Amino acid sequence: MKISLVIPAYNEELYIKKCLQSIKKCQSDYICEVIVVDNGSCDTTSKIAEQFPFVTIISEPKKGASNARQKGLMHAKGDLIAFIDADTIITSGWIEKAIEEFTDHKNLVALSGPVSYDDLNSWYSSFIDTYFDIFVLPLSKITGSLILCGNFVVRKDAIISIGGFDTKIAFYGDDTNIARRLKKVGKVAFKRNFFIYTSGRRLKKEGITKTGFIYAINYFSEKIFHKQVTKKYRDIR
Repeated sequence: MKISLVIPAYNEELYIKKCLQSIKKCQSDYICEVIVVDNGSCDTTSKIAEQFPFVTIISEPKKGASNARQKGLMHAKGDLIAFIDADTIITSGWIEKAIEEFTDHKNLVALSGPVSYDDLNSWYSSFIDTYFDIFVLPLSKITGSLILCGNFVVRKDAIISIGGFDTKIAFYGDDTNIARRLKKVGKVAFKRNFFIYTSGRRLKKEGITKTGFIYAINYFSEKIFHKQVTKKYRDIR
């Protein structure tokens, strides 16, 4: 079983190097390719990615993470496809954990987990972790279809069977949309110990209350009505 890593990237010159370094550090025989999808960057994102020989860079000029992920999906060769963000850092054993889960559970079509913010102060991170454990994890058990698009692995045949990502979604609600649709073809699992590190830049710039509220209303709108409330989003770099 082989895994392709797909990383959408738009103006990520401040983060992409650390992301790719973490992949290099965790190199595994299970990884068959690493694809960086340059989503119309006008900075040095691609030049930085070119410094890593194991990276394939493809272009998707149409703006939007869903467009970039879909482009990466169409190029990926692995049996499993891992989608992470350009500001994430994968952890030791992350790849092996994914392979283990899909090997042991034949009905599993998607695996996701939480993110830990490595650039926020400790009390802020602790508050978010507590909120996650009290509200988000129980919700995932009830719905059975929680995915964070910056940290999930999916069987290629499963995601292809549902038509891939909904490229009409600009930003908010994409996680819930793909989780809801994948649940129709198999089990979607969310594991607390399947985590990666990521940047808390959106929380720092927009605040935890505003960010949490926007994500929450779009989650329930997508879950219940299959549509998003918030159509516009702010690029934070």
